[in-house]
Amino acid sequence: MKVVGKGYAKIDGMTIATGKPVYTDDLVMKEALVIKILRSPHAFARIKSIDTSRAEKIEGVECVLTYKDAPNNRFTLAGQSYPEPSPYDRLILDPIVRYVGDEVAIVAAIDERTALKAMKLIKVEYEVFEPVLDFEKAIDHKSVVHPEEDMHLNIDLGMNKDRNIVVEHNVEFGNVEEEIKKCDLVIEETYYSQAQAHGMMETYRSFSYIDHTGRLVTVSSTQIPFHVRRHLSRALGIPSSKIRVVKPRIGGGFGGKQTAAVEIFTALVTWKTGKPSKIIYDRKETFSCTSSRHAMRLKVRLGADKEGFIKVVDIEGLSDTGAYGEHAPTTFWVVGEKTLPLYNKTTAVRFGGNVVYTNKMPAGALRGYGATQGTFALESAVNQLAHKLDMDPTEIRLKNLMKEGETSIAFGGKTFYSSTLDKCIEKGKDMIGWKEKFPSIEVAPNKVRAVGMAVTMQGSGIANIDTASAEVRLNDDGSYTLLIGSTDMGTGSDTILSQMAAEVLDTELENITVIAADTDVSPYDPGSYASSTTYVTGMAVVKACEELLGKIKETGAKMLEVSVDEIEFEGQVLKSNDEKREITIRSIAQSVLVGPNYKQLVGNGTYGSHTSPPPFIAGFAEVEVDKETGKVDLLDYVAVVDCGTVINPNLARIQVEGGIVQGIGMAMYEEVRYNNRGKMDTDSFMQYKIPCRKDIKSVRVDFEESHEPTGPFGAKSVGEVVINTPPPAIAAAIYNAVGVNIRSLPITPEKVFMAMQEK
Repeated sequence: MKVVGKGYAKIDGMTIATGKPVYTDDLVMKEALVIKILRSPHAFARIKSIDTSRAEKIEGVECVLTYKDAPNNRFTLAGQSYPEPSPYDRLILDPIVRYVGDEVAIVAAIDERTALKAMKLIKVEYEVFEPVLDFEKAIDHKSVVHPEEDMHLNIDLGMNKDRNIVVEHNVEFGNVEEEIKKCDLVIEETYYSQAQAHGMMETYRSFSYIDHTGRLVTVSSTQIPFHVRRHLSRALGIPSSKIRVVKPRIGGGFGGKQTAAVEIFTALVTWKTGKPSKIIYDRKETFSCTSSRHAMRLKVRLGADKEGFIKVVDIEGLSDTGAYGEHAPTTFWVVGEKTLPLYNKTTAVRFGGNVVYTNKMPAGALRGYGATQGTFALESAVNQLAHKLDMDPTEIRLKNLMKEGETSIAFGGKTFYSSTLDKCIEKGKDMIGWKEKFPSIEVAPNKVRAVGMAVTMQGSGIANIDTASAEVRLNDDGSYTLLIGSTDMGTGSDTILSQMAAEVLDTELENITVIAADTDVSPYDPGSYASSTTYVTGMAVVKACEELLGKIKETGAKMLEVSVDEIEFEGQVLKSNDEKREITIRSIAQSVLVGPNYKQLVGNGTYGSHTSPPPFIAGFAEVEVDKETGKVDLLDYVAVVDCGTVINPNLARIQVEGGIVQGIGMAMYEEVRYNNRGKMDTDSFMQYKIPCRKDIKSVRVDFEESHEPTGPFGAKSVGEVVINTPPPAIAAAIYNAVGVNIRSLPITPEKVFMAMQEK
């Protein structure tokens, strides 16, 4: 291949690096109103009265909106295809506030100073309720987080909102209770994964205006422009045809911007006033008034025989969705979907449990999306099983993991057409020096080094649900314009999709111009989430380019007066097989764009897969533990990835490295914490710790390519799978070093020290 598989630089890299105006706030009109939000100081309360009269009298204040001024349509902010499985449990402004930071009033003024001044003059009287703060005590708590009767569900979630249950879910293959009785060894443990913040550089922001035709235009840093349009339509009660959503560059999202956290406020103000408006969250609001990863408790039972074959996997979960149910069902479902199929020598598997409402900031999508939590629990249990059986953790996995051409009772009878996970494990062992270092080495009287490992799978798009489209046009100069609805979040997806187009059209990357993520211009795309862009949108691009190529050949054949079978396509030139006649692509383009038979050559492609082929990763950690203090230093992390064909090695490597660092943060540093009144303690980077360069000694990445027949050029996804292995791999390395199992994240020196003392 000429273009695919090559490490091209990002096509927008220089523009971003040189500070060109490409982000949302760069595009805001100077006269735009500034919006500020008055937020609840209580975790759970009802607004008894609200007086905005003094605020409205401030010069420069355009409007002050309360629940009395906002539409009464319940909706969800989750960026998911319709019908969304997430409950419609929100109002733009609600007389009941459900967490510290929930919206009470919207203030729009000529500048930020005026808006903040007016906000302080709003008087609110609350009836305060006892909040639900402990998700393990949420079910049947005396406080009901959502007492309203007008909540709407598109599908049956097993909801019992009077018990604070959002989702009840159970899936079982085989008979777990019968099969567990036959096992020689059973491991039972409970694991806790914490709420984690996204920590993206660009905070949430949006601006809106009314265009010359009277339509609402919203420009936003979002992963989901088409879903945002649908949310705005439902919440405001106006047709989607009256709304346009535009996504410029995004300064990071990691799933956070798969929830439409801010767009509704600018849209409401602009629709009511007719004036442009903008909102930019500060860092505190980004931490405490948007979404985080779902905190979970996962109880795991593993059953195995004496030879080390895993026969039963049984996981019971409890998930904390916070005040609202964005992504509550789907994140929970993914815990089982991305763990149960992994070990396919099983005779019975089960996953079930509940998602509950609490009076904390809502949880939502975050890279890994449930698979991260599930991987920590399952892989930690597998590492413990290996220890109990006195087996090498790599060997027990090689014995039990699914391989290419196999199926799994939990994978719907589908075949795994592509997998090199066994090769990933072998390569990772060599890279980390497993044979020499496992399980541990004393390096000083108080220091011990050890290694640990874990494996994981994810998916590539959402099978049978999300469908993407692409369009490619031949321009009059022989270049091409690629129109896509997917959103490049800094991941380089525009570059990768351009590479695919250039490969099919046999042209240089510079000849492809990308127009992305404008709901008026771009063909439909669900957005960048669920590891879907390379796989789902990529196949749509390939199909569109193949259709256009066919039209180019047909047109060229007519102009050369030969049949299509007699045409050779050589990128910029079409030749007859006998090489006596030829015509350039530019000549074809110019000829079809003039005269009475004008018809621009355009290719369209749509793709939605019946399957979601899993990428795989084997992760290996080397740590050094101080036995006197419990301090853990991560010395080395090795990851070997099977993401099918690697479309762009440079960008794929950056994706893997970034995801691993986020996983290291989850394993060792990061935790969203609240005080006993429900106020978030970790609402700045002073309190919320993410790993810095000094914390990351070494991250090494390699690939073991497979070929996925349903993917573009054999590719699968790589965006999410990379975050999953650090928590269990690091936990295993710590156990191998000092013999303590830390089953709650993050793994801090205090937890390690106290566990050593208890031991």
